[in-house]
Amino acid sequence: MRNKGLSVSALFFIGLLAILVALFMIFLVVNFESSDEGNEEVPYATITVKDEPEKEAQVETSPSTNEGEVKYAQAEWTTHGGDYYNRRYSMLNQITTENIGGLKPTWVSSLGSGAEGKYSGEATPIVVDGIMYIATGANDVFAIDAKTGEQIWAYNPDIPQEMDTVCCGWTTRGVAIGDGKVFVGLLDARLIALDQKTGEVLWETKVAEWEEGYTITSAPLFYNGKVYTGVAGGEYGIRGRVMAYDADLGFEVWRFYTIPNPADINGDTWPADNDAWLTGGGPVWNTPSVDPELGYIYFATGNTAPDLDGSNREGDNLYANSVVAVNAENGQYVWHFQQVHHDIWDMDPANPVILYDVKMDGELRKGLGQAGKTGWVYLLDRVDGTPLVGIEEKPVPQDERQKTAATQPFPIGDAFVPQAVTEEDVKNDLSADFTGEIGSIFTPFWDVPITLKPGPTGGANWPPSAYNPDTEYFYVLGNDTYMSFERSELEEFKEGDQYFGSIFGPILDAPVRGTVTAIDVKTNKIAWQQKWDAQAYSGVLTTKGNLVFVGHNDGRLIAYDAKTGDQVWEYMMDAGANAPSITYEIDGEQYISIYAAGNALAGSKHGDKIYTFKLDGNLPEGQVIKFPAKSTKPAEDSTAGETVSAKPDKGISVYDANCLACHGNQGANGHNGPNLQNSEVAESKEEVIARIEEGGSSMPSFKDTLTPEEIEAVAAYVADVISSQGE
Repeated sequence: MRNKGLSVSALFFIGLLAILVALFMIFLVVNFESSDEGNEEVPYATITVKDEPEKEAQVETSPSTNEGEVKYAQAEWTTHGGDYYNRRYSMLNQITTENIGGLKPTWVSSLGSGAEGKYSGEATPIVVDGIMYIATGANDVFAIDAKTGEQIWAYNPDIPQEMDTVCCGWTTRGVAIGDGKVFVGLLDARLIALDQKTGEVLWETKVAEWEEGYTITSAPLFYNGKVYTGVAGGEYGIRGRVMAYDADLGFEVWRFYTIPNPADINGDTWPADNDAWLTGGGPVWNTPSVDPELGYIYFATGNTAPDLDGSNREGDNLYANSVVAVNAENGQYVWHFQQVHHDIWDMDPANPVILYDVKMDGELRKGLGQAGKTGWVYLLDRVDGTPLVGIEEKPVPQDERQKTAATQPFPIGDAFVPQAVTEEDVKNDLSADFTGEIGSIFTPFWDVPITLKPGPTGGANWPPSAYNPDTEYFYVLGNDTYMSFERSELEEFKEGDQYFGSIFGPILDAPVRGTVTAIDVKTNKIAWQQKWDAQAYSGVLTTKGNLVFVGHNDGRLIAYDAKTGDQVWEYMMDAGANAPSITYEIDGEQYISIYAAGNALAGSKHGDKIYTFKLDGNLPEGQVIKFPAKSTKPAEDSTAGETVSAKPDKGISVYDANCLACHGNQGANGHNGPNLQNSEVAESKEEVIARIEEGGSSMPSFKDTLTPEEIEAVAAYVADVISSQGE
């Protein structure tokens, strides 16, 4: 008689199916868990995945490699830093110090994006398979024929224009390429994957909430099937982190918090009697580097929060202000080196970490260099984080109210910018009525204003450094600025609001100077240095042709002899050159490209063009390829037919779009402009109008940027609203 139950084969099939389902569920759980088991659960698992294109439509080129050797950039520029070590060095040598006089434009393209005052052009172009990929300050992404400058596709994200948690101007530092995709971190804290050939969105992941103060300004890193990104927003009391995402589907693989919780290793560097670590800062401003042989990624972490008040966060406050190494596969902590203990000066290291190999005392060493806002380059062994050139812990001045650290690290070697304000400085640079106190690096402050160097805008900021193996020099851009500090009453943390804890700002009309410096990595001493009467705020490219390329605020792309520092070439463009240049080769010809779009913090002229040069370039003067302007929706409060001053809040709108990055929210705690709440100029609308139209020592003229109605509106806002908030 036939058995009316299930057959043996059917039972076996059902059992096998159940096992497969269980294994799949385990896979999902493992891949969505944070590797930081003691921390909060990962809250952002919402992923939008578009239909995958046919496999034959995918671009097969990928910069990823599982080999231990990392090759220098050559025909292509495949990563943000040129290679996984972030060296920004190219083996191309068709263009040299001898023939660079023949370097001329071959194409110039106007992107039609990011030229408005609130945007900053800081992106490094990527070139793969003859196609250039670039992102503007508006976060628009373009694919361009790298030989002709013609547009192939464009992607325009829908960034909320009401965002009010942007610290330092609207920007992005670029994209990443891998496995047929273009990856971009958006300012509103989303991570996007685009089809490399078409620009179509393949997936989108929310990394964090911009309303809470989180943004993304760095270019992502693609490596070995994962996309890595960090979050910015240290001025808003965030808890910093670096995350790895699956490159195919966009889900989070692991997360490393740059501020540990009390139960984690080094969690005891934060107070045990409060939860200051939850809003401790530690942003990550730039793209990590990778050592495939060791399996580590390296990144620098930013300031503590509140930035300038240490009274409620006793301890060294790890891992803020540090270089950190973690396992690239699982995010586990490997080592750290902290540059500033218990930072109260906002001297966070924003410069990318560079890896290099160099022979020292007859031994090939695995080196790492990172340029700090302190004005020093920190040279470490990337295996374990110990100094390659000595770093000494020295006692520093104390203020028990600020809970200052007893000692600070002092690298042996040379600083690339001044680190103290002297009486001679006061005599030569500051106004005759200056009567404030002065100090040097690590001088604490409380309720009496004190003027220091380097400060938050001094030393090395985000503009990337470079390493040349031929000279064994580390090239860094630095800034020499005056900054005044004064503690205010400790502000209560409020999610989404700035969280500084004190007042700081540059000295009105004091000079701002820049440096271009070559540091010998074997001694940490200056090999050569160029000094500018302006910020050095672009980034560095160096090549086997014995060249160093840097951009200038006035629009010049400048080339120096990499060995001697002698200037050998320059070309004037129509906007501030505030992004790093790159080099690549097509059909046997070497090209140099740079995105010249100006910068809000540099106070340079804005624009929207990519300039590309080659030997004997023959572009007719003034010829520009213009891309189609993107369509824009009219604002909901559009006031067509009205003057800007017809609505009182228009002054706020103009201020937020053009002034906030430098002067800060409501005129205070900006990163490059004086405190308007305490400015005598700000008290008079007429004087404000004159300053807007004429500019100042580090402020550009806005006469050709803003309409007379806009100038009138913002001047009224500064004089009537901001100035009245001062003491």
